[in-house]
Amino acid sequence: DKVLPELIEPYELRAAKLREFLEDVKPSLCYDIVPLADPFGPSVTDPNLQCLVVSEETHRGGEAVNRKRLENGLPELALHEIQLMKDPDHGQNEEEKISSSSLRQRLLGTLLQPPRQDPSLPSRPYVIGLTGGTGSGKTSIAKLLGHLGAFVIDADKLGHAVYVPGGPAYERVVAAFGAEILNEDGTINRKVLGAKVFGNQERLKSLTDIVWPEIARMVREQIQEADAQGKAVCVLDAAVLLE
Repeated sequence: DKVLPELIEPYELRAAKLREFLEDVKPSLCYDIVPLADPFGPSVTDPNLQCLVVSEETHRGGEAVNRKRLENGLPELALHEIQLMKDPDHGQNEEEKISSSSLRQRLLGTLLQPPRQDPSLPSRPYVIGLTGGTGSGKTSIAKLLGHLGAFVIDADKLGHAVYVPGGPAYERVVAAFGAEILNEDGTINRKVLGAKVFGNQERLKSLTDIVWPEIARMVREQIQEADAQGKAVCVLDAAVLLE
């Protein structure tokens, strides 16, 4: 698994940069840059290849390529091992060699894209949306920014609030999915509701069409509350809604 895959540049851009570098270093050579759809790529099917450049850590992969070539009736490739350059400035959690993974880690906390100027949006509070998969650290980042003075909006908590009896989505959810989703005390049994909708795209859309607009409305109310409190920054932890 790659470190911070969200920050990996598109293949087309990386290939263009690689070609530019190679042609600067050795413009007399002909370069054929191809995307890899599997770990081996054309190395196990191209009869015209003669040599494979490897490093100490990828040497075993080169040997696996040769075994695969022999299985395919192709001659083995010469394995030319090179030494990787050390990174004298690598951090504690970074690789010792010069690595794109380390470079991506160093992008954390930097401005990757200037804020979009939109006259229809109020200048305050400045709203930051947090996205990312489960376990990616959204909640931890939200807490950290909250300790620094930001107003934090937890969309999960708002999502729970829309389901409670008397909540803005309660009556419509019960009407749409039936009284069998209710507990004895009248609250919605989210486990039973989940079993009804997950795996059924039509039912799931019916639920989100009811719930998400209400959560979005409550988010807007929270942003107004942040403004009323004089908060300069508002952090919205609502990955699904934002994406």
